[in-house]
Amino acid sequence: MKKLIYLLFIAAIVTACTTTPKAPHFTITGKIAGADSVTFILQKRVDGKTIKIDSATVLKGEFKINGGSVEYPAMVSLIAKTKRAGLQFFLENTDIVITGHIDSLNIDKVKITGSKTQAEYKAYVDTLKPLNAKNKAINEEYQVASAAGNKAKMAEIEKKSEDLYNEQTAITKQYVKSHPASYMTPTLLANLSYELEATEIESFINVLDTNVAKVPIIKDLKKRVAIMKTVAVGQKAPDFTLSDVNDKPVALSSKIGKSKLLLIDFWASWCGPCRKENPNVVKVWKEFNKKGFDVFGVSLDQKKEDWVKAIADDKLTWTHVSDLQYWSSAAAKLYAVNSIPANFLLDETGTIIAKNQRGDDLYNKVKEILTAKKK
Repeated sequence: MKKLIYLLFIAAIVTACTTTPKAPHFTITGKIAGADSVTFILQKRVDGKTIKIDSATVLKGEFKINGGSVEYPAMVSLIAKTKRAGLQFFLENTDIVITGHIDSLNIDKVKITGSKTQAEYKAYVDTLKPLNAKNKAINEEYQVASAAGNKAKMAEIEKKSEDLYNEQTAITKQYVKSHPASYMTPTLLANLSYELEATEIESFINVLDTNVAKVPIIKDLKKRVAIMKTVAVGQKAPDFTLSDVNDKPVALSSKIGKSKLLLIDFWASWCGPCRKENPNVVKVWKEFNKKGFDVFGVSLDQKKEDWVKAIADDKLTWTHVSDLQYWSSAAAKLYAVNSIPANFLLDETGTIIAKNQRGDDLYNKVKEILTAKKK
């Protein structure tokens, strides 16, 4: 009897030692009212491309996506195939339940449980609700002022909007600083990076938890920081060659030294803020071109006809180049440009002396430098 018990004990040990632990995986259960027979597609963005992860069809108000795994918690999209509806949330290796209605798939209306990172994201979004409400009111106020042609009021509201944006940015920066171990932090930092200099991005990265610092978003940001350092104020502007509107190759270096100041202006015909800024650049060019200021326009357009038409419509009478590769523009990548309008002001030696000067700031900067050079 004792021998039998001993053998059973040994068998139990062997079984315990040879059982393979279940690999980490995720499941998504969707309880979406009003969505019977609707297929939902789970997808993510990788290197600027949308990648399908899985899909499932709603039956009796419910669907389930089983299996699969993610290396790190990451933002994904759940898109209703035949409806104009979708939802973004953080996916991780756990059981996630999404409850809501097909007509209101947004973070405020849908309940998502099971994901710790998603819960952190929801808490962050909730802190911004008061600012979003203010922003909505400001936008409505701006539309009224715009319809009435009240430029003074419009300028006043734009200042309010800018202050509100700065307040939101400050909140996000504080969140990133105080949550170095959150897998939501890389996504927020990536969004912030559009407005930050290389040294500030690097300072945020350096305090991240070791595991969080391994996620692809942070690896990409590190590469971006390295490029940004090569186009920081004080650095020589990297040379590049692109074709002009007549398909003639023009090198940046061929323009350097021919004027006291040269503005490399990244823009596109499809970019609303760029088109809004163009009159300001035209104003500076007209006033200071004969005094030593010039512009080298670099377009992120895809269609040549749109690019050429915008040049004519906006009366941009300086040299323009483009490879018509959209965000894959070789020059944009070389200068770490991931939002436009963007610009780099060079002196006669090709040294970058200022970046992203717009509106009155550009006018005042050019005037200040040319006045100083004249003395």
